[in-house]
Amino acid sequence: MPTTVHDFDWPDRVVVGTVGVPGQRTFYLQVRTGKQILSIAMEKLQAAQLAEKIDEILDQLMTVDGNPFHVPANTPPELVDNDDLDAVEEQFRAGVMSLGWDPTTSQVVIEAYPIEEVDEDEDGLLEDPDDADASEVLRVRMPVGTARAFAKRTREVVGAGRPICVICGEPIDADGHTCALPEN
Repeated sequence: MPTTVHDFDWPDRVVVGTVGVPGQRTFYLQVRTGKQILSIAMEKLQAAQLAEKIDEILDQLMTVDGNPFHVPANTPPELVDNDDLDAVEEQFRAGVMSLGWDPTTSQVVIEAYPIEEVDEDEDGLLEDPDDADASEVLRVRMPVGTARAFAKRTREVVGAGRPICVICGEPIDADGHTCALPEN
């Protein structure tokens, strides 16, 4: 089966956002070019790691003599995007994600593949997931300023969850919290 590739080069918008209340949020990576919008669900940890790794790539590129890629140290104000997600229609849930750098276009590249179901063979053994072809892939290429803004917003979205209890270190739900003191 051929792989469906959702390519977004120089998108109008690329953000991580959520749907739901803290503690029950679903995280989405949403990309828009013109009227084409694609949303994929992802885990909170995937979003946090994506932001961290993008900043690492950009910070490393800044150390190159003369900063030939013109990587900004901070988010350019004109690229700040605090708007809500556009209408969300989930394309797939992200499984494996990859992150790279394309020096020919000075763009950060994100690829996301759906979680694929792994079938059992006739012996009841799981098939090798590496042998399966991905049915879809989302590929987003974004310039360095957009990537810096994406990472900043993503960190803010991830950090906007439930407050942490200072006693037990567990998240506090909106409907209350029973703190279990650590045993001695």
